[in-house]
Amino acid sequence: VQLQASGGGLVEPGGSLRLSCAASEIDLNYWTIGWFRQAPGKEREFVSAIDLSGVTTTYADSVKRQFTISRDNAKNTVYLQMNSLKPEDTAVYSCAARHGRIILSFMSRAGAYNYWGQGTLVTVSS
Repeated sequence: VQLQASGGGLVEPGGSLRLSCAASEIDLNYWTIGWFRQAPGKEREFVSAIDLSGVTTTYADSVKRQFTISRDNAKNTVYLQMNSLKPEDTAVYSCAARHGRIILSFMSRAGAYNYWGQGTLVTVSS
């Protein structure tokens, strides 16, 4: 199982980016997907997650109303739309997958996911 996160880059404060998590060899329709990030010198933290249907989503408090997670199962891709970016959003963002459902309270736990992709760097700076 290979996951590939993309879409990172350098953006000014207040700007937007859309990250994509694409998969090869698997049909993401059957996988719960989570986004995590790790800032320099900090531990990895949960950002957002989405269930198989796309109906259930969850966000870290720090990104609620700022980030939006979605999925396009026809394109086998999960997106993270990030708006009003702040310098503290600077991090390497990675997507993770688990086959099947994860109960909502566990969707924010890194240990709930089986597969991890290479991250994409997001730098928010003027």
